[in-house]
Amino acid sequence: MTDEAEPESVAETGSPQKKATASVPPGLDMLVDELEEEVSENGKTVRRQGIFLLPNLFTTGALFAGFYAIIAAMRGDFESAAIAILVAMVFDGLDGRVARITNTSSKFGAEYDSLADMVSFGVAPALVMFSWSLGDLGKFGWSAAFIYVACAALRLARFNTQIESADKNYFTGLASPAAAAIIASTVWVCHDIGWIGAAIPGEIGVVAALLTAAIGFSMIANFRYSSFKGIDFRGRVPFVVMIAVVLVFGLVTVDPPSVILLASLAYAASGPIQQVMNRRKQKQ
Repeated sequence: MTDEAEPESVAETGSPQKKATASVPPGLDMLVDELEEEVSENGKTVRRQGIFLLPNLFTTGALFAGFYAIIAAMRGDFESAAIAILVAMVFDGLDGRVARITNTSSKFGAEYDSLADMVSFGVAPALVMFSWSLGDLGKFGWSAAFIYVACAALRLARFNTQIESADKNYFTGLASPAAAAIIASTVWVCHDIGWIGAAIPGEIGVVAALLTAAIGFSMIANFRYSSFKGIDFRGRVPFVVMIAVVLVFGLVTVDPPSVILLASLAYAASGPIQQVMNRRKQKQ
C-alpha cells in the first residue's frame, strides 16, 4: 500500500486520531500539535482536545491591548497607551465571567489569561511609565520599573498557586489590573496637564518612580482586597443603586483620567486601611 493511500484508509476506519485532526487544514497538523488537557467529568478524569474559543478571544483582546499600549508609548502617544491598558482591563474582566457563564473554563484558559495579564498589567504599565518619565532618571528610573514588573510576576505566580484554596471574595495583595489602572491613569492625568518630555518637572519624575515601586510592592503585600465576585448582577437591587450607577458614569465623563486615578488610589488604600482597622478591633 502506498503512503498516499494511508490517510484514506484511516479515515474509513474512524480512527480517533483522524477525527481529532479532521477540522485542521491539511498539512497544518504537521506544524501545530493538537492541544490536550485533562478535565474532570462526572468524577472521572478524561482527556479532551482543543480549546474553548469565546473566553480565549477576550483574553487575546486583553493581550493585544497591552501590546498596543507598549507600541503607543514607544511612539510617545501616552494617552492612547493609557487607554489601551484600561481597555485590556475590560477584556480581562470579561474573559473569566464569560468562561463561568458559558461553562467553558479550562486549565489552558487560566494559564493563557495569566500570561496575558503579565504582559498587559505587568510589562505594559512599567514600560509606559518608563517611556513617559522614568527613563530620564537613569538607574533609579529603570529600577523602579523593574520592581513593578517583578512584583507583578510574583503576584500572579502566588495567585496561581493559591487559586484553589484562597477565598474567592478577596484578593491577597493588590490585583495587577488595579495596579495597572493606577499607573495608566497617572500617566494620562499628567499627559492632560501637559507634563510630557522636557516639560515634566524633576520632582514629578521622582514621585512617579516612588509610586511605581510602591504600587509594585502593594501587589505582593498581605493586604486583603475585595474581589467583588460576590456581587449578584442577576438579582434585584434597590432603585437608589441605579441612581448611584448613573452618577458614577456622569463623573467619569467629566474627567475620565482623574476619576479613574482617584478611584484606583482609593481601592489601593482600602487594603491597608482595612487591615489597620481590623488590628484595632482585635486589640480592643
